[in-house]
Amino acid sequence: MTAPDPVTLSVLDNRFRAIVEEMGEAMLRTTYSQILNSSRDFSIALCDAAGRLVAQADHIPVHVGAMPFAVEAVVQAFGDGVREGDIYLLNDPYHGGSHLPDLTAIVPVFAEGRLVFWSVVRAHHTDIGGATHGGYNPAATEIWQEGLRVPPILLGQGRVPREDLVRMIATNTRLPREVRGDLMAMIGAAHLGERRLLAVLHKHGAGPTVAAVDAILDLSEVHARRIVATWTDGEWLGEAFLDDDGFGTNDIAIRARVTKRGDSLRVDLTESAPQTPGFVNSSYPNMASAVRMAFAFLLDPEVAKNDGCFRPVEIVAKEGTVVWAREGSPVTMCTSHCSNEIVEAVVKALANACPDRAMGGWGRRFRVAIKGRDARRPDRSFVWHLFHARPGGGGSSKGDGWSTAGEWHSAGGLKFGSVEMAEARFPLFFAKHEFRPGSAGDGTFRGGLGGELELRLETDGPAVANTAGDGVRHGAAGMLGGRDGAPHHYTLNRADGTARDLRTKEVGIPLASGDVLHVRAGGGGGWGPPENRDPAARARDAEEGLL
Repeated sequence: MTAPDPVTLSVLDNRFRAIVEEMGEAMLRTTYSQILNSSRDFSIALCDAAGRLVAQADHIPVHVGAMPFAVEAVVQAFGDGVREGDIYLLNDPYHGGSHLPDLTAIVPVFAEGRLVFWSVVRAHHTDIGGATHGGYNPAATEIWQEGLRVPPILLGQGRVPREDLVRMIATNTRLPREVRGDLMAMIGAAHLGERRLLAVLHKHGAGPTVAAVDAILDLSEVHARRIVATWTDGEWLGEAFLDDDGFGTNDIAIRARVTKRGDSLRVDLTESAPQTPGFVNSSYPNMASAVRMAFAFLLDPEVAKNDGCFRPVEIVAKEGTVVWAREGSPVTMCTSHCSNEIVEAVVKALANACPDRAMGGWGRRFRVAIKGRDARRPDRSFVWHLFHARPGGGGSSKGDGWSTAGEWHSAGGLKFGSVEMAEARFPLFFAKHEFRPGSAGDGTFRGGLGGELELRLETDGPAVANTAGDGVRHGAAGMLGGRDGAPHHYTLNRADGTARDLRTKEVGIPLASGDVLHVRAGGGGGWGPPENRDPAARARDAEEGLL
């Protein structure tokens, strides 16, 4: 069928984007847990019947590039058995997921008797069972120690979830109320997307809408290829390093050999280090998403980030490496690390082809999850995930990096939320929350500053913490002569006067009321030689106390 005229194509493209944005707003207003309704660790996508990404909202980039794999897994599992009104769910990294805390709800959209779209919601749940609270187990050596593993399942029919399956999932977590509420919010948002798509299909018809999707994806491909064609041809190797895997292996290399010819790219990750015993390994969908994310960061903002946009990129990887672990390996940290390092390696390589588009490295993730009790709510325990004191973003040819913007894998999509709201919801006191002077990587344009936080616990009795992250050995990379950002430095100052530095991968750290967590987050990498920085910019930084 002939595609609609250009005006109608533009209207439909923007309509699809509006739908995913509205779905995201519905999630924000209906979820239960802090990690979703404050920190916004969720993403939305629309895929066509073939599982191609049609539209995404500006949420968490590393989620979205992996979500078509979830649709593909549902199609492989259920095939022609998919029916209107079905609700599907999965989180298995080896069957369409990225890591276990990210549950993905998928709803098919039918029109005129045929499957036309999939409405997809992925959300990071505050707990997913397993050996440790909060969904991250630095001690895990196999995926079964990381939490509840859900392959593609039929969660409901007739647009109604099965209560027995919902109860089973919630019961296998430490926070069943929050998990149940967040799961219902996901299903509600997916059904909202279905309703909005049905309105589009009713107005334009299934055939013309499908033809429009094909044309929209083709236009995005043309747009992306037009940009790539302006870059320098060549082959380059970019490297980035993980601190460690928590089991004694240090400086784990991610290597991206990138070849640019004409309007196409080939990203070869086969030279990356072997997979490790720990949870910094990546699932295949997460690895592919990280490569696509790096590519998307180097394109114009106006390029629609859909399936067509990513067609110029060929990805080559080897199973058994840290970027593509064998089934059964632990991978929970992968959406942060090694995805950040994959992006860094690809951007380092392509900085040779498009220096004005490459940016300094964004800071790395150092998560702390605290489990305890609040005297104000004695009937239930809490799990709180640290999202405050974010690291800095990288500098670029257009200016200094964004301070406390977060990590490359989220690109500002994760928020730390209101300090006052966190204090109202959890037994915490924020004594300090500000920029960390001197944390930014120097350059012609410096990186953004990381945050500094002094957080005092006011728990009812003892509590326990886990850490999960990276970036105390390696800071965010400087680019094209820019300096690296400062690495993280987290300290636990105990109420009894003792203190110690926190490692990025620890389990079962005992905490007491009155203990203070002192967070000094890393800054972003600088762009360009520091000697070319405008003296007026340096003077301004000094005046504002940023140095």
